[in-house]
Formats: sequence, C-alpha cells, structure tokens
Amino acid sequence: MKEMLLQYANYNLWANGLIIECINAQDETLEDKEVVSSFSSLRKTVYHTWGAEFIWLQRLKGAEQPIWLPNSFKGTLMTACKLWQDASKGLAILAEEKDNDGFTEMIQYNDLKGNMHRSKACDMLQHVFNHSTCHRGQIVTMLRQLGVNELPSTDLIAYVRMNS
Repeated sequence: MKEMLLQYANYNLWANGLIIECINAQDETLEDKEVVSSFSSLRKTVYHTWGAEFIWLQRLKGAEQPIWLPNSFKGTLMTACKLWQDASKGLAILAEEKDNDGFTEMIQYNDLKGNMHRSKACDMLQHVFNHSTCHRGQIVTMLRQLGVNELPSTDLIAYVRMNS
C-alpha cells in the first residue's frame, strides 16, 4: 500500500508542478476571466484545489481545527500556487513517513460544515489525490477556453514513464 500511495503523492506533486508552471507562464489578465466550469476562474479553481490539499493535510496530521486558508488569503495567484505546491510536498512527505499500518489508521475529523467523520488515512490520501486530478483537468480545459494551446501532459503514465 505504501508504495502505491507514495507514487500517487509524488505524481500529484509533479502534476501540480506542471500545471502551476503553465499557469504562472500566462498573462495575469487570464487569472480572473470567467469560464464555464465548476469554479468560474483559474484563480477560484486554484484556490479551491490548494485549500483542499491543505485542509486534508491538516486533517491527516491530526489538527483539531483545520483552517480553510483561501477564505482569508489576500495574496497573488502566484503565491497561492506556491502554497499549493507546499501542500502537495507536505502530502508527499506524510506518505513517505507513514508505514503500512499508518495508512490504515482511522482518523477523526470535521468537514467544513462541522460534521464529524472517521476515515482511514489511505482513503483520505486517495481522495485528495483524486480530487486534485479532477481539478487539474478542469484547469486544462479552462486554459484551453482562454486560448492557451501549449499545455503539459499530466497523465500518470507520463509520470511513470519519466521515472522508470
């Protein structure tokens, strides 16, 4: 289990890095342009994805009252992207440090509505990696809608081929 989750953690870090690099290479005027998606702009999608990775990292580390950082964030999109990458690194470090028993540990946490839940660490990690993959795909579609044609491949198999 550890090997698979560590691979997903490192893949997530790599794929987010490619998307972040692509976003940072674009003109700042694209950051808040409205597009049709789950969130109406690149900024809102990045903030949501970063916030989710960070809050799940806090939950996995046992924080009693994790914070949803995007609500109070006043920085630039570039700074948010750096913080997103930091959260991704934190998830990879957490996956590296756990042993197989640590992945089956039950963790109690509250969702954003205050509802209490208990989940295995492995399920929480799989959820956050899957969630980020979904939103990276949305970011690619948003960038295409905004006229960006050169986009990185963030497929897992591209990561695997590069690292084998």
